[in-house]
Formats: sequence, C-alpha cells, structure tokens
Amino acid sequence: MVVGAPQETRRAVTSLAVLGAQGMLGQDVLKVLEDYGPTSFSRSELDITDRAAVTEALRGFDVVINCAAYTQVDKAESSPELAYAVNADGPRYIAQTLAGTNAKLIHISTDYVFDGTANDPYPEDYATSPISVYGASKQQGEIAIMEENEGNSAIVRTSWLYGADGASFPKTILTAGLTRETLDVVDDQYGQPTWTLDVAHHIRKLIDADVPSGIFHATSAGQTTWFDFAQALFRLAGWDENRVQRADSSSFQRPAARPSYSVLSHDNWAKHNIPSLRPWEEALDEAWENFLHSIASAGVSPWG
Repeated sequence: MVVGAPQETRRAVTSLAVLGAQGMLGQDVLKVLEDYGPTSFSRSELDITDRAAVTEALRGFDVVINCAAYTQVDKAESSPELAYAVNADGPRYIAQTLAGTNAKLIHISTDYVFDGTANDPYPEDYATSPISVYGASKQQGEIAIMEENEGNSAIVRTSWLYGADGASFPKTILTAGLTRETLDVVDDQYGQPTWTLDVAHHIRKLIDADVPSGIFHATSAGQTTWFDFAQALFRLAGWDENRVQRADSSSFQRPAARPSYSVLSHDNWAKHNIPSLRPWEEALDEAWENFLHSIASAGVSPWG
C-alpha cells in the first residue's frame, strides 16, 4: 500500500433484511447470512405492494435483499396486474424507501428478461426483451430500481433454480421417476441449473465485498437442456437414464412462452474480483449428497 494513500472503507452492516424469506432462495439466504442476524420478512409479514408498509418496515436497514416475487409464470398471463404489482411496483417502493439513505439493495431477477433467441451467453448489459408477462414484470422491476436507487442497487439475475426448500425441477423429476416408467422431457430449451445455496453464497460475496451496484448473473457455469438435466438426475439415482425420453417444447402447450436459450454470461463478477459460480454438474453432485438423494431413496423404482 502506498504510504499516505487513503485506506478503502466499507460500510458497516449492522442491520440486514431479507424479503421473501420463506421462499426457496430466501431460506438459503437466511442460512448463509445467519451471522449477520438478518431480519426476515415473509409475504404475510410484509406485502411489498403496499407502499406505506414497505416504507415503515424497511426504514433503518443497511442492506435489504429482495427475494420476494410473483413467480407463477403461466398464471401471470391471466393475472398481469398481480404480477406487475409484486414484480415491478414492489421493487420500486423498496428502492424509493432506500434512496438517499446509503442502504444497499440486492434484488433478485431472472433470465426471463431476455427473449431466448441468442446463440451465445447473454452479457449483463445486453438489451432485455421479455416474451412473457412474468418476464416483462421482472424487467420493469429492474428498470424501477435503477430509476430510483441505481447507485446503491445490485440486480442479481438467476435461473433454473432448485433448492432444499420448495418445489423444483429435480424434485419433480425424481418423484416422477419413482412412479412412471418413462418421462418426456424437453430437449430444445438450454439453460443453467443453479442451486439456491450457491446463489446465496454469492449474494454474501456482494455484501462482504461492499459492491455498490451493478447487474450480476448468478447462474452455474456451463449449460444443458432440461432433458440432459433429467438424465443426470437419473444417473445419480442409479436408474436407467433411457427412461428419460426427448421431447420438444411444442409437445407441452403452456400459456406463457419460455426462452429457448437462457444461458447467461458472468463477466461482471470478475470485474469485482469475485469468482463466478461453479459448474452446474459440480453443484448438482453436492446438492445430491446434501438433500436430493433422499427423494430418490424414498421409494423403489420398479424399472431401475
């Protein structure tokens, strides 16, 4: 260090709040940040669509992590008002509350802000172009935050999440594998399976490094399809992976369109000397030992 040079100062975190704390990601965030003594807010404890309630509840915190979201992708198509209220208005109220206080906001967003037509991983600064109500509502939430509190807000986009708490693709596939001989799984959508615990650890890295703002893609390294992901789960369970059969998206008609390519790049982590998330296969192996194996061992698959 140069003699006489000012030392880097970091804000002291004495009070930290987690919104959406009972969700799959929120619960892992609480575990990883336990030593910070976080204050947790479930949906029933704080309705982020209530501006007055948000202002009252969040006054005085140093860091607010917003994991609260409306995530029912198909239902959002028929309930756009609710999706926008939670995913766009709520984040705006949070950002407005924290603006001018030097408090840091970490907001969770999604790969669905992109249209899925790219051929290479989406950079953090790529123009967003959602193709569903859910994606558009999350896009508007990002815009609202940057309008209200850009200098002290970090947007963390993630995708294909699974975790110990809550429903997820691995749990669905493994449960189905116990009772169904074959499973049809789409092989024309590409993404990055991501363990919520890994995302929680990277949220902590942003706090510990006192990164002031920016957009960060918290997805596992590499890429795969839902079909290959399902086959990987069958291999871990010791089942015949040929029971997982290829299908295309047209076989599953849903109200909301899904991006066919949801692979995100991770360049911004390196700019802040933070390593990006590990490969999805490595994370899945650990998650298997941690909690996923118990689902496969809950019964006996007669087809092996």
